[in-house]
Amino acid sequence: MTAVDDPRIGRVAFNDDGLVPAIIQQHDTGEVLMLGWMDAEALRRTLTEGRVTFWSRSRQEYWRKGDTSGHAQYVRGARLDCDGDTLLIAVEQIGAACHTGDHTCFDADDLSPVVAWAPLDSGGDAS
Repeated sequence: MTAVDDPRIGRVAFNDDGLVPAIIQQHDTGEVLMLGWMDAEALRRTLTEGRVTFWSRSRQEYWRKGDTSGHAQYVRGARLDCDGDTLLIAVEQIGAACHTGDHTCFDADDLSPVVAWAPLDSGGDAS
């Protein structure tokens, strides 16, 4: 089956470049590991082969996570967001997810935002 024949892929709203962002999440902890880009063929490979495949915008080629680094991502689930324009791929991550060697691509650069706390729900009408 080709990517164009797969009805799951037909539901995806790819951007003008034919790509969709794919958020990669550790399946058992919910930790966000990285974000990559997929075209229809990369998504087809991911859904049918059980390993995450991306489209490299810089190299203009497919790359399957872990083929050169050994830090593989094994698919445990895949979901499409409500607008159809973002993927959430649940994986079993082997080794580091980031090309820098960090566990996630979000380990290194904390922006130190002000943390806001939501008010406790008193159960009554706030007005």
